[in-house]
Order: sequence, then C-alpha cells, then structure tokens
Amino acid sequence: MKRSIVEVPWTDGLKFRSAARIIRAAESFSSSIVLRCGERIADVRSILGLVMLCASMGAAVTIEAAGEDEAGAVEAITRVFASGDNE
Repeated sequence: MKRSIVEVPWTDGLKFRSAARIIRAAESFSSSIVLRCGERIADVRSILGLVMLCASMGAAVTIEAAGEDEAGAVEAITRVFASGDNE
C-alpha cells in the first residue's frame, strides 16, 4: 500500500469540480484508491463520497492506494492536489 498526505488547496474546499478532477485522474488505474480526512474515508471513484469528506481549504488528506499500479495512482492524485485552482 502506498500513501501520501496532501493539503486541500482549493479556496472552497473539496467540492464537485475538484472531486471530478480527482475521479478523472483515477480512471486509468486499477488499484483501490481512497482518501481519508479525519475519521471519514471515501473511494476516489465516488463523487458524493469525496464531497462528503467535508475537506476544507488547508485540511490534511491522506491518499491511499493498494494494487499493482498503486505508486502511479498516488502520484496522479497528488498532482491534482498540487495543481491547486489551476484548471
């Protein structure tokens, strides 16, 4: 299992637009990928699950992936967070 901790860069927090970007980044990976924020956990392929993390700007989010392409999956999701508000 690979993990990475990132900070939510979006001024509105993790909402539908940023969740959609995360889902698009995860599409090409077969690994199981989840985000953790506090006690909440969401599968990255569930837009409602991601939004219900209630991750506000500056919140720490842990990306966890398990599977044959886990390293690439974590890297791809990390890039989405690193890009911030840039489209």
